[in-house]
Amino acid sequence: MSDTQAPPAEPAVEKPKRNWRTFVLGVCIALAAASGAAHAQGTHQVQALKITVLVTNLAGNARGGDGEWGYSALVEASGRKILYDTGSSPDMVLKNARALRVDLSDVEEVVLSHNHGDHVAGLMTLRREFAKANPKAFSRAHVAARIFEPRLNAGGDDQNGLRDIRAEYLATGGTFIVHDKPAELLPGLWLTGPVPRPHPEKNWSPGLSLRVANTLIEDNVPEDSALVIATGEGIVILTGCGHAGIVNIAEYARAIVSGKPLLAVMGGIHLFAATDQAVQWTGARLKDFGLKTLLAGHCTGIEATYILREAARLDRKTALVSTVGSSFTLGRGITSGALAQ
Repeated sequence: MSDTQAPPAEPAVEKPKRNWRTFVLGVCIALAAASGAAHAQGTHQVQALKITVLVTNLAGNARGGDGEWGYSALVEASGRKILYDTGSSPDMVLKNARALRVDLSDVEEVVLSHNHGDHVAGLMTLRREFAKANPKAFSRAHVAARIFEPRLNAGGDDQNGLRDIRAEYLATGGTFIVHDKPAELLPGLWLTGPVPRPHPEKNWSPGLSLRVANTLIEDNVPEDSALVIATGEGIVILTGCGHAGIVNIAEYARAIVSGKPLLAVMGGIHLFAATDQAVQWTGARLKDFGLKTLLAGHCTGIEATYILREAARLDRKTALVSTVGSSFTLGRGITSGALAQ
């Protein structure tokens, strides 16, 4: 993959003269527009942070929950909790949280990274179970723009994982908050909203289409969004599948929180089917961003995680395969199950 392409040759015409101040102002405006996040740059920092994986492909141990093809993680930031994604089975988050003795009863906010069923299927179980004692439990679901658009297979059937869940959730009194730009959910904790994609990272599986202006185009999961957490040590990124491309996400994260170094990346990065060359390019770019910690799971792929580790110049203490119950804690780094070693 190429980072840049040569710009087209300019026509041989005389250009009007511009003064230096006008030129600089024009460049600044162009850069701000390109980042798409200049309006959202934040200065807050999270002082205490723990992210615990509740659902991913691998179980950490026999008594610490089960693995499945899906993702969910609990974010505890400065005394507040947010659940990021809700797994593939309706009750897997609930069962694994109980096995890990993780308390979800006071979680009121949930983020759904994108529409796929392996990230949204547990929402209704969690809402119904915890609303029995706390009506506000899981009552606010943050999503990015375009998440509810139909995803059509070859036969024209809608495969959007939120198709049925949306109506059920609203009927319980739940609310979807739709974001079309970066939003600070807690001081120092941001949801990216849709991510600009300057780099050609095709980190999604083919086969589905979006209808745009009566034309079918490939579904590239345009709503894919990540959490970006600003800390004194750097940026922490949490992704569900990283369909927007982790390099694109990291660049956008640095725009949102003013170019801080990349402390940690957690979650799915959807590289299991990528070529070695693509994975090596990804790892090298993450290294350029100063990546210090990687806890990759779900659709990243085990072999791809090892290639990323090498390309990013990390080691077995700082880059592991995620398991159920594995976690990242600010100031301590990764705690993981034996299978991830």
